[in-house]
Amino acid sequence: MTTRHDVKSGDTTVKKSLWHNKDFLRFWSGETFSLFGAQITILALPLTAVLTLDARPEELGVLRFLQMVPYLLFGPLFGVWVDRYRRRTAMIGANVVRMVLIGLVPVLAGLGHLNMPLLLMITFCVGMAAVLFDISWMSFVPTLIRDPDHLVDANSKLAATSATADAAGPGVAGSLVNLLTAPVAMAANAATYLGSVISLLLIRTEETPPPATAKRRIRTELAQGLSFVARDRLLRWIALVGGLANFFISATLPMFILFAVRDREIASSVLGLTFSIGACGGIIGGIVCRRLITRLRLGRVYAGGLCVAFIPTVLLPAANGTPFVLGVLYTVAWFLGSLGLTIVNIVIMSVRQNITPPSLLGRMNAAVRAVMFGLGALGGLVAGFIAAEVGVREALWISTGGSVVFVLCAVALSPLTRLRTMPQTAADPD
Repeated sequence: MTTRHDVKSGDTTVKKSLWHNKDFLRFWSGETFSLFGAQITILALPLTAVLTLDARPEELGVLRFLQMVPYLLFGPLFGVWVDRYRRRTAMIGANVVRMVLIGLVPVLAGLGHLNMPLLLMITFCVGMAAVLFDISWMSFVPTLIRDPDHLVDANSKLAATSATADAAGPGVAGSLVNLLTAPVAMAANAATYLGSVISLLLIRTEETPPPATAKRRIRTELAQGLSFVARDRLLRWIALVGGLANFFISATLPMFILFAVRDREIASSVLGLTFSIGACGGIIGGIVCRRLITRLRLGRVYAGGLCVAFIPTVLLPAANGTPFVLGVLYTVAWFLGSLGLTIVNIVIMSVRQNITPPSLLGRMNAAVRAVMFGLGALGGLVAGFIAAEVGVREALWISTGGSVVFVLCAVALSPLTRLRTMPQTAADPD
């Protein structure tokens, strides 16, 4: 697979493989550091709340809510900003903020000043920075990969890296928590963001922002992004299905961590290993997705990915047996979930990038992710309060059973499941 990127010193454009695109490799390195940091956070942050601050189920739900609700509150506004200015600068700034805030956790814990309100505040601010980074990198990829036909190739490589971070991050986090305590594990997280900043600073591809005009207004640009998503049938369904998927993931993940640690008495290192081995499914998904898309109808790949991602989650509350049997069943559930989610994410990311004009990429990504993560934020909150009323295992049954019903409805109704090939690339209006 080849990908075009411009050679500045020549008069022609030469097609080279992604392995020869130095700026893509630098971006890929920076994204890898960020993803590893995010994956360490996913396990180390709730474990900090559970093991260090003795958090209750509803507090874990609020923690998950505050991680995701910034996408709803700030996503559309950040999308306008990203479409006005250089996206690489936004990514660098976002990761500097994450590095500083995550680094505060072990400092505050060491001084004896860490408490739940402070952890919740840091979580919310880190979530804001994550919004800016995510919207920016999704809109920045087409700058580096200028041949739209090969966006699937680039997104597959990024997805495989994401799955690798999914695999290694929790295991590293679990081991660090066991060896150094949960707050100190966050220090390693801060270091990953520093690595990302350095990698992004080395990118040399010129990124020219749209020309500023006096007539441009935030309200108008917000409306353009939202209306573009609302008018496009595929984008509407991507946002809705993605939002419901995130809702059930957010409802399931914190309750499973609490259930595994307290009810099943699984050590944090073992839990991290379960996540790490299970996440290897995402690596496989990133590798095979492009081949599946070339051999099967795009809609079937999407529908199959959804089913594989969510139906096995019922193993989490249903599993019984010895610790070894539990570990195997939990690992199978996470393996299949990672495999399916990676395939789905590659498909929807490539569809979104192909059907959106470059000048609207930031606002489109912001609008879609505002819906996705706005609904996702509610999942942890709802599950936390359900668990406080009826029990953690019962809340897990509700979230995983609901996800199965959701997937079957999405497969039956979504127009994405009926796509034969990748939609045509959109261009900016004259």
